[in-house]
Amino acid sequence: MAPTDRAASPVPALLIDAEEARRERSIRMQRTGRWLLPLLIMVAALVLWDRLCVWNDIPQYILPRPGVVFDTLVQDSGLLFASLLVTLRITALSLALAVIGGVGLAVLFTQSRWIEMSLFPFAIVLQVTPIVAIFPLINIYVDDQTTKLLLCAWIVAFFPILSNTTLGLNSVDRNLIDYFKLNGASRWQTLWHLRLPAAMPYFLGGLKIAGGLALIGAVVAEFVAGTAGQSSGLASRIIEAGYRLNAPRLFAALILISLTGIVIFLTLSWISHLVLHRWHESALKQEQ
Repeated sequence: MAPTDRAASPVPALLIDAEEARRERSIRMQRTGRWLLPLLIMVAALVLWDRLCVWNDIPQYILPRPGVVFDTLVQDSGLLFASLLVTLRITALSLALAVIGGVGLAVLFTQSRWIEMSLFPFAIVLQVTPIVAIFPLINIYVDDQTTKLLLCAWIVAFFPILSNTTLGLNSVDRNLIDYFKLNGASRWQTLWHLRLPAAMPYFLGGLKIAGGLALIGAVVAEFVAGTAGQSSGLASRIIEAGYRLNAPRLFAALILISLTGIVIFLTLSWISHLVLHRWHESALKQEQ
């Protein structure tokens, strides 16, 4: 029986090796497909866009070909990127204010249920009221144009951070809270060492949402304000290009806005990964 056992023993090992190789191939294919598939689809969409313009003989002022848009992006790069910096400044400032205000108010909500019941409905009102309805009031009470845009973008970006952080601070395991109390921890010690670390994934999720909304709020605020000629943000360039039927510049500005939103999301996702990848389950699963 001994020779038979020795002869049969390599079979399970071979099966395990084959299964491991299959898993490795699957992981490599997923990693490659994560960037290759979107790239192929994007290239196919650009080719189809170009062919539709050629086949239907569409005028440039209605729908320019992708090559024309790219040439415009290069030729007008000085003007467009200067406008992009203005939009980015409003986006970054509004996001920073949303983080400070949202996290600060969420901490207050956690420390006092009465404060939460008193103020949270007003935050909901700001969130559900369209910015185009709020802006006329802002336009009356605020004189500085930059402050108007900043306030509009902040209103849009504020609520996701407030709601997600509040949810995270209130989602701590009650057994852990009781354990802290039994060991004589103060309210602020419990907040710093338990509630804030537990709320970090919720906060970072809200931050990724708020980053895109801050950009949207900055662009929409310029449209609502009608700031063409007064501000040099990308929305102003879009309005100006629309009036002049300069479709290539309009598309170039839209592409810049889209790319900026993608960069903001990827940057915030990278920050979230850096913070969470060593200890939180969601980031650990992504690494496996």
